[in-house]
Amino acid sequence: MHHIPIRRVLRLVPFALVLLAPAAPAQDSAALPPAVSNAKAQLLSQFFAQGGASSAVLEYRRKLQEYQEARAAFDAEAGAYWSQIAEKRRTRNAKRRSGQQVTLDDYVLEHPPLYNGPKRPVNPEPEETPERPARKPIPVVADLLRAAQEQYQFTPQRPTSEVEFKRVYARYALASGLTREQAVRVYSFETGGTGSYDVQAGIEHGGKRAISTAIGYNQLLTTNSVELLAEQGHEFIRALGEKVTQTSGPARKSLEYKLAVLKRMVAHAKSVPDTWSEHEKIGNTAQGWAMHAMVLDIDVGPMLQTHKLLTSVLFARAKGYNRPLSAAELEMMNLTGDGTGLDMVTMPQAMREQVPTSNFFQRGGYERNPVAIRHNTVAKLLAVTDARMDSNSSNGGARELAGAF
Repeated sequence: MHHIPIRRVLRLVPFALVLLAPAAPAQDSAALPPAVSNAKAQLLSQFFAQGGASSAVLEYRRKLQEYQEARAAFDAEAGAYWSQIAEKRRTRNAKRRSGQQVTLDDYVLEHPPLYNGPKRPVNPEPEETPERPARKPIPVVADLLRAAQEQYQFTPQRPTSEVEFKRVYARYALASGLTREQAVRVYSFETGGTGSYDVQAGIEHGGKRAISTAIGYNQLLTTNSVELLAEQGHEFIRALGEKVTQTSGPARKSLEYKLAVLKRMVAHAKSVPDTWSEHEKIGNTAQGWAMHAMVLDIDVGPMLQTHKLLTSVLFARAKGYNRPLSAAELEMMNLTGDGTGLDMVTMPQAMREQVPTSNFFQRGGYERNPVAIRHNTVAKLLAVTDARMDSNSSNGGARELAGAF
């Protein structure tokens, strides 16, 4: 039911009372010209027919109905399209599990509908807006360091310079099987070719507010750090243990303590089922923030950054794809997840030219991604990724990282 604001009712009541007043004596009634009497009757009729609404409100209601009808029609069309996308994805996954060849027919080849109808109109009357729940604060580096101290009584060892971190990263990445091209070009894409080892999404290029927990050269989220500790922790412990044996004096004692903390973190990360959702739960706690602080450590940070990419390389090999991944292909796996990314990577060029990017997204993610919408085939998306890597690779940080290799 439409409610008329009290203040409007108070303005309208005197006028309504005049219209509803009992008829005056005959001589007074006769004094009113017929045009005036008719005008009063028309106003009274409109007043009740419109519920006292102004012309602006009536126009708003008309436009709102148009919007709702257009939006409902679009949602019906889009719902059918994205259901087809999901069904095709299930078919491809089933075929891969059974060793069957995936063909062009296993993709939706039409581009998704995009809403281009009227915008939702603005209500001229004040509306009560429901209170939005307060957003959880996004932890920044200071929060991660505080959590590491509180949860593990540990402070990550920061590098003495940016070049030091780059050199350690380059040595470990090369030894683990990443190429210079992969590491430098992904860094260029993720950070614009200027990011530091502790750069956080949103707090770069003049940004003032963190937009996620993504940190470092390959922009690890808290959940990435927890997952890598759970899945690759044995390798981190082995590598750090080797360094302990090669060190002596006070430095060794410090490394031994770091190794003990790392072992505790790995045990905590492994204490839940090995799923993204379970690791995300830890990542949203102070304990997860403390684990994420390891991306800042000169010894463990480069290992985390390396394995963020290396796990995708190893995943591709495990699936029988042994050709070296280009940096753009590796970035697709980095951005969309290994399974989805490999779907694009293993596609022949002729299919890449035809298959829409929508096949690799959920509806909400696609409609919020202007890059995937503009560059709407696999070939175009890979091409624009390569172009951005080309452009950013000439920036200072990228050149410095290339030199570290």
